[in-house]
Amino acid sequence: MLLWRIAFVSFPYYGLVRDPLQSGYFMRQKQGKISLKTQGRRLYDVTEKVQHWVVASGILEGILSLFIQHTSASIMIQENDDPEVLEDLERFFDRLVPQGDPLFRHTIEGPDDMPAHVRSALTGVSLSVPVIGGQLALGAWQGLFLYEHRTQGRNRTLVCHLMGD
Repeated sequence: MLLWRIAFVSFPYYGLVRDPLQSGYFMRQKQGKISLKTQGRRLYDVTEKVQHWVVASGILEGILSLFIQHTSASIMIQENDDPEVLEDLERFFDRLVPQGDPLFRHTIEGPDDMPAHVRSALTGVSLSVPVIGGQLALGAWQGLFLYEHRTQGRNRTLVCHLMGD
């Protein structure tokens, strides 16, 4: 029987993870949060804020996990060159999950709340991005976007966890 053991030394926002397959090898990790204030329903490019956080971590090679702590917003990778792409996505979601649809019973938080939950379920609340040379390894036309699904602005929080060396 093969047993896997990983020793984990955890600190509030920084720690070391020992790789049991390579004696003496340590990977670093950094955890933190990025807070954002949205202005209503649309996609917000957060690539620069996340890249700044990655550079400040001092980790050059690894994998970045992002998680948004909300059920009515999402995080996604999308085209960052042509703003019409983002507008087309919003028009598509307006058609797919219309506000005020009589199908929805959960309306206590407003007519935009249940559609926001459905949009979030369809688009996702977490993703992973490789980090190479201290930079997000995104494609030429890719950016990281927080997708606010509520019509009113909200305070949103992205949890970042980077592991590597």
